[in-house]
Amino acid sequence: MATQTPVTAILDKTPASPPRRLLFQVLHDWLTTLDHKKIGLMYIVYALIFLVIGGLEAVLMRIQLAIPNNHFVSPETFNRLFTMHGTTMVFFVGMPILFGFGNYLIPLMIGARDMAFPRLNAFSFWISAFGGTLLYFSYVGGSGLYGAGSAPDVGWFAYAPLTAHVFSPGHSTDYWTLAVLLSGVGTVGTAVNIVATTLCMRCPGMKLSRMPLLVWLYLITSFMVFVTISPLTAAQIMLMLDRYVGSHFFDTQAGGSAVLWMHFFWIFGHPEVYILVLPAFAFANEIIPVFSRKAIFGYPAMAAASVCIGFISLSVWAHHMFTVGMGPGANTFFTLSTMIISVPTGIKIFNWLATLWGGKIQFTTAMLFAIGFLFQFLIAGLTGIMLSVSPFNWQLSASYFVIAHFHYVLVGAILFMIFSAFYYWYPKITGRMLNERLGKWHFWLFLIGFHLTFDFMHIPGLLGMPRRVYTYEADRGWMMWNMIVSSGAIVQTAGTLLFVFNMVRSYFKGAIAGADPWDAWTLEWSTTSPPPEYNFAVTPSVASRRPLWDLKHPEDPDGNYE
Repeated sequence: MATQTPVTAILDKTPASPPRRLLFQVLHDWLTTLDHKKIGLMYIVYALIFLVIGGLEAVLMRIQLAIPNNHFVSPETFNRLFTMHGTTMVFFVGMPILFGFGNYLIPLMIGARDMAFPRLNAFSFWISAFGGTLLYFSYVGGSGLYGAGSAPDVGWFAYAPLTAHVFSPGHSTDYWTLAVLLSGVGTVGTAVNIVATTLCMRCPGMKLSRMPLLVWLYLITSFMVFVTISPLTAAQIMLMLDRYVGSHFFDTQAGGSAVLWMHFFWIFGHPEVYILVLPAFAFANEIIPVFSRKAIFGYPAMAAASVCIGFISLSVWAHHMFTVGMGPGANTFFTLSTMIISVPTGIKIFNWLATLWGGKIQFTTAMLFAIGFLFQFLIAGLTGIMLSVSPFNWQLSASYFVIAHFHYVLVGAILFMIFSAFYYWYPKITGRMLNERLGKWHFWLFLIGFHLTFDFMHIPGLLGMPRRVYTYEADRGWMMWNMIVSSGAIVQTAGTLLFVFNMVRSYFKGAIAGADPWDAWTLEWSTTSPPPEYNFAVTPSVASRRPLWDLKHPEDPDGNYE
């Protein structure tokens, strides 16, 4: 029987120059890797690429809306821009980057050598990456063999009947449907891996009550993925059947229901906000204590509040649907459930503040972004409570006030904590420190740009400016506010470019980090920076929630950093 020739043997016989051979080896290593750290990094880089694309789409929309009667882009292009921007930021930036950090950190934090199912882990990444690529293929498919036409223009939640063939001819909506469906498959695969790894692969001594809170929150997030992705996938399948098989799930002219799509989508869509924000909470739970030099205040309460958020969030979806005529009973239920979720969220905010109180706070760049997150998430929560009241929501539904609230959560909370996580874990991933001076410039530019954009975006919403509007007349009183909002987007872009420059520069010229530059306490800081492929030469054993602190400071078993 013939034996296969190893790839390395083929490389040795290839008459290519050494640099070319080395490049092939590196590409082969990354494309075929099963190492959770490399897969996590591919998730993160993939998401950063789409962050640039989605950010560019947002800037183009803001240029269009900066002044009245503007014609910077056509109405059709504008519709495609906000569809692609929303879909990209939720499905191909938020989900991949947060699960990328989870992929990288969870095995290190629980003392494992890899994820439970390495091949499933690789499959989950590549199927998700294919989904994002497929979505953007609709831009270049043209009207030839594949008949893509152009990018979808149905909004990121694709309300019926906009997705019907009569309103969306061609195949652009089909690309959107398949891209989101494939992304969901990859997300579920990653969630399965996180649950199995967390429950079955913890090192000796790491009981559930000793797990880092980051691992707790990713575990809850993964269970939420199981519940919420299924209705979205079912809705995508029904939409494809409507478009190609002749079914009428969402065709109101043939007895279907457009509201049915809304229910299916928002059963996913609103818990999705918590699927994205819980990992941001997880980052805060690790970063704030380290730079406060105190243990997290109320560990059991924080874990319990996270479970409550995960459970209650599954019952609040229809507060997006107060204007569709659900009736007083449903309106009352979803008003109350939306208000109730503020209770466990408030517990978290107070516990973070209690951790800061009396601490020896170090204002590193990571900590600055975390403090900004606390302030901005509080405001986002308050406007969320306002929108939970159905009469108030009735007046402002589908206005720019809702857009401002939503972005206060996605940018002011989630993106700020993603930046914080980069500054905190970049030394572990690369072995080099990010430049703190450039980091602080990034923080202040992005903070100023954020508040210029999203503080002032509330005002045209209160003045009646609807979302998805392409342009507006000069007499509506919206011009000054839109100009301020658009200028803030430019400032945010400048801050983001500085962040990218800092990461690239620091990779080559940053100070050597060492294994534990922050004097932290979780297990990932006990190994080298970057960690070896096997993570730990000897499986660690823990006896508390602060294993590194116990080793470094046996005289202070309470881990109070005092």
